[in-house]
Amino acid sequence: MIAFDNSYATLPERFYTRLQPRGAKTPQLLRLNEKLALALGLDIGWLGSPAGVAMLAGTAMPAGAASLAMVYAGHQFGHFSPQLGDGRALLVGEFLAPDGQRYDLHLKGSGPTPYSRAGDGRAALGPVLREYIVSEAMAALGIPTSRTLAAVATGDKVFREEILPGAVLARVAKSHLRVGTFEFFASRGDLAGLKELADHAIRRHDPAAAQMPEPYLGLLAGVVSRTADLVARWMAVGFVHGVMNTDNVTISGETIDYGPCAFLDAYHPAKVFSSIDHQGRYAYANQPRIAHWNMARLAQALLPLLGPDEDQAVAAAQNAIDAFAPRFEEAYLAAMRAKIGLASAQDGDAALVDGLLAAMANAKADFTLTFRRLAESLAEGPIPDGLDVWNGEWRKRLAAEGRNPADARAAMRAANPLFIARNHRVEAALAAAQINGDFSAFDELLRAVGDPFREQPGLSHYADPPKPDEIVEATFCGT
Repeated sequence: MIAFDNSYATLPERFYTRLQPRGAKTPQLLRLNEKLALALGLDIGWLGSPAGVAMLAGTAMPAGAASLAMVYAGHQFGHFSPQLGDGRALLVGEFLAPDGQRYDLHLKGSGPTPYSRAGDGRAALGPVLREYIVSEAMAALGIPTSRTLAAVATGDKVFREEILPGAVLARVAKSHLRVGTFEFFASRGDLAGLKELADHAIRRHDPAAAQMPEPYLGLLAGVVSRTADLVARWMAVGFVHGVMNTDNVTISGETIDYGPCAFLDAYHPAKVFSSIDHQGRYAYANQPRIAHWNMARLAQALLPLLGPDEDQAVAAAQNAIDAFAPRFEEAYLAAMRAKIGLASAQDGDAALVDGLLAAMANAKADFTLTFRRLAESLAEGPIPDGLDVWNGEWRKRLAAEGRNPADARAAMRAANPLFIARNHRVEAALAAAQINGDFSAFDELLRAVGDPFREQPGLSHYADPPKPDEIVEATFCGT
């Protein structure tokens, strides 16, 4: 059993809708993330039992579960939707890990809710496995993220453009509170609800803010800081979220909702993967700007709590938002310095990084492998194509720092992954599992991305970029 200790469920009922999931016809546990379960203090024996599988599939809720669909709003591609919510997901409950950290247990694909907007509330197996692979890859890269606890086949059929096998994803996260959750109450003028939500968020995520002269301003500042750090980490590994709507942005600073996400192969700053992002709003290079914009939407929602004087509240909110850009630049440049083997900060480092990226874009260089090859070039290996001029500037910078090339190479190998969840490998693994029930490629890919910085015998092909006929140009939201 899981010892649930629910806090969100104690909030007023206009924050959610209590309901039981529809359940699965014939639930079958496909994969249980045992390593994660043990780290969270969960009983893997119980999770794999009929009662545990029933919970993970949404068929039967154990004692203490909350079983509710959260309501929220959101700006989707810049346009405000006043009511969204968990349309195909349920918060089962919350539990405390051995370190005292509180986690949500959440099900995706568990059936329709009042927020389904004519959808069926189901998930197909492919998108469930995609989130499993990519979220675990992100966790192994050290990037804050929701994590996959289990994937369960439902025995049901899901009707999309074709008939697909159904599944449920059980995931854990420090929180499922979103920027859009605050927008929901603010847009209705529900100041009491907005205050209760903010107080709950402070208790859970920013307890130090409660001791500040302006607790709600402290909450905003904390979210801004966490979000800037998160997006900087995305950029440093070539990750494209694909749908950075405010209902997909957590206040905990975790990556969530892996729909049309992807990692760059050949570097191009304007690269878009989402099949519905026709204007490039969520392109790779736009992510910092969009994150900044999303923080402004949070600040706007929190304005009624920032003081009785509107001008002073706006000024305070603006100051908090203005902190995003320098925080992002600091975190991003620190990550990029590590990627090119620099141990200290010097003037001109930003220009050096920009010069590298410009050369990579011109050469259509593979984002991930270029940094690994630069590391190997310090051991008398070849210089990656198109980087000859930049290489001279880089070597001068390394020499000025006085760092031993062997030490720089080791540091670069530790900062730059060899394995990422490459689109063509993900799609091949999903197709084999979904069409043929063959999970061998899924398991191999999961092993590779689960240990991304180390060479792994027998798995080296998972580091290879796609051949021309293997390139995946577009990804889909999975709904």
